This record gives sequence, C-alpha cells and structure tokens, in this order.
Amino acid sequence: MHPTSFAGTPGIGTLGKAAYEFVDWLESAHQSLWQILPIGPTGYGDSPYASFSTFAGNPLLIDLDTLVEKGWADKNDIVPADYIKNEGPVEYGSVVWWKMPVLFKCAEYFLKNADKNSRVAYEAFKNDNSAWLDNYANFTSIKAYYDKEAEKKGISGSAQMWNAFWPKDLASCDPTAVSKWNAEHTENIEQIKVIQFFFAEQWFAVKAYANKKGVSLIGDIPIFVAADSADVWANQKFFQLDQNGIPKKVAGVPPDYFSATGQLWGNPLYDWDAMKKDNYSWWVKRTERMTKLVDVVRIDHFRGFEAYWSIPYGDPTAVNGKWIPGPNIDLFNAIKKALGTLPIIAEDLGVITDGVRKLRDDAGFPGMKVLQFAFDPNEAGKDGMVNAFLPHMYNTNAVVYTGTHDNDTMQGWLDSASDEAVQLAAEYAFGRKVEKSEARKLSDSGEVCKALIKTAIASCADYAVIPMQDILCLGAEARMNTPNTLGGTNWGWRIKPDGLTKENAEWLAFISDLYGRNLKTK
Repeated sequence: MHPTSFAGTPGIGTLGKAAYEFVDWLESAHQSLWQILPIGPTGYGDSPYASFSTFAGNPLLIDLDTLVEKGWADKNDIVPADYIKNEGPVEYGSVVWWKMPVLFKCAEYFLKNADKNSRVAYEAFKNDNSAWLDNYANFTSIKAYYDKEAEKKGISGSAQMWNAFWPKDLASCDPTAVSKWNAEHTENIEQIKVIQFFFAEQWFAVKAYANKKGVSLIGDIPIFVAADSADVWANQKFFQLDQNGIPKKVAGVPPDYFSATGQLWGNPLYDWDAMKKDNYSWWVKRTERMTKLVDVVRIDHFRGFEAYWSIPYGDPTAVNGKWIPGPNIDLFNAIKKALGTLPIIAEDLGVITDGVRKLRDDAGFPGMKVLQFAFDPNEAGKDGMVNAFLPHMYNTNAVVYTGTHDNDTMQGWLDSASDEAVQLAAEYAFGRKVEKSEARKLSDSGEVCKALIKTAIASCADYAVIPMQDILCLGAEARMNTPNTLGGTNWGWRIKPDGLTKENAEWLAFISDLYGRNLKTK
C-alpha cells in the first residue's frame, strides 16, 4: 500500500492521519510488514520509478494539515482548489498544479515564523543531509527556471532536459556556475530544502509510529535512475554519457514472450568501471539513505547487476541491445563492507539465468515468488516439471506475493484468466477437485482470491506480502500500474474512506496467527 493510495486528503494520499490509521489497522490485523513503492519526487508519467532524485522525498506526500498543527503553515494557505477531490484516483497533473505552489507558500511561512526549536531541527536536517540535499535543491531550482524558459519557446519533453536546454556550464554541473546560481537564487533554494524537511519530519514520525507498533517498512530502490534527475546531473562521471551529458547507451530489457520489441526504458546506464574505482561510493550512499528511510530494502530489476541490456541511444526499440556484464557480487561486497549486512530483497522476476541465481544466493538475498505466475495449465505436471512459483516449490529464503504493482490485481487476473487457469488455481487453493464452472463461480464471488491469499500466507516463504487491492478483492479497475503505458490511471489508485474494515483485519489476523506469522511471535 503506497502512501499515495490513502484516502481522505485533498487530491492524493499523504503522511497525515490516514497513514497512522493504516498502521493501526495493520497492528489490528497482526501484520508486521508494510511495503511501499519508491518515495522520491515523481516526474513525467508520475512513476515512482522515474524520480527527480533517488535521495529526496516526494513533496506531494506531505500532509498540509500537519504543517498547520505544528505552526509551520497558515491554514488559509492550504485550502484546496475546487477541482481537488478527496476521493477517487489521483489526478497528478491537478495535484501538482495546486499543491506545489501551496508547499512553497508553507516553506516561506516556515522561514519567517518557525520557532527556535523548529529552526534548530531544520538546520540539523540540512547539515545531516547536505551530501544529497544541496545537489537536489540546486537541480530543482535550475530545472524549474529553464523548464519555464523552454515552455515560453514552445519546447517540451526531453528537449527541456538539463543536457539539452540548460547553459553548458550549468549542464556540466560546473562548481563555479552552480555556486553563482545558488547565490542568486538563495530564497528559492532554501524553500526547496524546507519542503524536504517537511517530508522528512513527517516520514520519520510515521516510521517511528509503525516500528513502535511492531511494523517494519519495506522500501524500494529502482536499479536505474531517471536521466532527468539530480542523481545523473550531479554525478555524470558515474554514467555512460558523452561530453554533452547525452547517454551513449540506455537501459531496457530484450524482446520476450510479452513484447516482440522488448522494453525501452531509456535510463542512462552506469559506468561500472568508474564506480568501482570510487569503491561504489554513490551506491553505498544511496543504500545507506534507504536503510534510514525504511527497515528492509527491495532492489528492483536485480538481474541487471549480473548483466544488463545495453541499447544504443536513439534506437526506437530495445531489439538491438546486448547483454553486458554488470558489477556482480563486487558491488554488494562493497556495500556490505561499508554498511554491514543489510536486509535486502532481490526482485528476481523475468528471465533469470543461473548466473543471476548464483548472485542472489551468494549475496544471501531472498528472491520473489508471485502467485499469479504459478497457474499456467500448460506447465501443470508437464514432463515432470512443476511451476517454481507454486508454494510447495519454495525455499524459505523468499518473499511470496499474490501480485505486484506491475500485475493486475488478483481478482482482475482471475476475471481475465482462462477457465483452465482459474480451475487450477481453485484446486490448488482449496485442495480438492473443482469443476470449471464451479471454479469460475468461486472466483466471481471472491472466494478464490481470498483462498490464494491464505495460500501465500501459509507458505514456507519467510515473508508474505499482499497488495491491499487483493485483500479487498478488487478487480482490474484497482490495478496500480500497467507496464509500458503512460497516463490513464497508472499509479493513481486510492482506497475508499471505509476500505480498512474490521472484518478484513480480523480475517488477516486469524490466518496470520494460524500459520505462525503473528507479529508477536516474530
């Protein structure tokens, strides 16, 4: 359940009252894990996997009422616009248009009116986070100015980016030029830092509350970062870029069963040789930051550390890419040496080779098992082969999911799956022979969805994570993301205000206790 999905706040879920109510609900349901998506500031397409910074927090998650309660904002400044609704899918364009100017007003108010203790806390925040905060604030300030300049000239999209439209000295992150910009835009840059302070104060308060209730947070690190980000701009030597900051090669995945042309993600690729010479310091800092924000770290597209798909920049598809060896265990040894043994989950989905499995196992990370991938009738007992995603095939060092943010909901999957797949899922979940007509009837009623959740929780996997949409047995209308698509309802799902029911909490508590996942026994 990502915080954007909370209900009851203007336009988008926030780290306010709803976040605490969700933690209370988790406690009542005897749950000890809460998994989220990446929490960086989202850019074009609203994807949390394409953030302007891998270190910063998403300003849209800041709860405005909490700022007023702390005396950091004027209540007259936070009144929502008429077009902002408290329910229904997040409309990111509208939320950004309304909320970002409001946050800058709140930051201005804070700088003028904050009490001594608040100012001391703010200065400490700046000092503790200067390694990433200064770059992020400078990047955000410069970007906002030149985005407006580009729009005046009718320039949009990637042509606005730092490596295409900014003056060369600023685009190259020249220290003298950046210092000059900083001196000329002090107020704007300070406000950007205050907004990050707001986020940090609210985030760590929610995290402390969750931890006190016995709930650990699972966060998410996308393997790659967005080209249009403070990360790439301020660390160009660590990426495969030319002298103008243009990527030489970009990321994606090759053609497969799902896509004849592969997936062209477009992220700049790392220069792993340069990173190794620097003892992987950027990745160490990134990982260290995440271990402060959350308790467990999930690394997306883990297979890219063993080998990554390198696509020539400018190609229209991913077809012409090729596999290039990644840093392998060397990176994780460096992280372990610097930070110690960390709780990390490897997202090892997709076409996984023996080399990827060896890397995962050598690092000691649990991999992921997704129940939606388990019920292909063509694989059921065929030639002595059994689907590795079926729970009886798991080892303990794994995390089982009914589905992920990139899948349809479990109910949505059942609704669109073949009768044979639904029958197989029902028979596996109920442990008896089920005719196709009965299986479809049980599926339509939500009973198969609930039974599959029980199956995941009953498995031997060390961790079981269930999307909230599956607990509510919601259909495809509640899907979080459809890969390779932009806009629409992607990333927009919000739970209804009455969605956290006592009945579901009691049911989850019962099956979690029954199968030994009660947080009190951990």
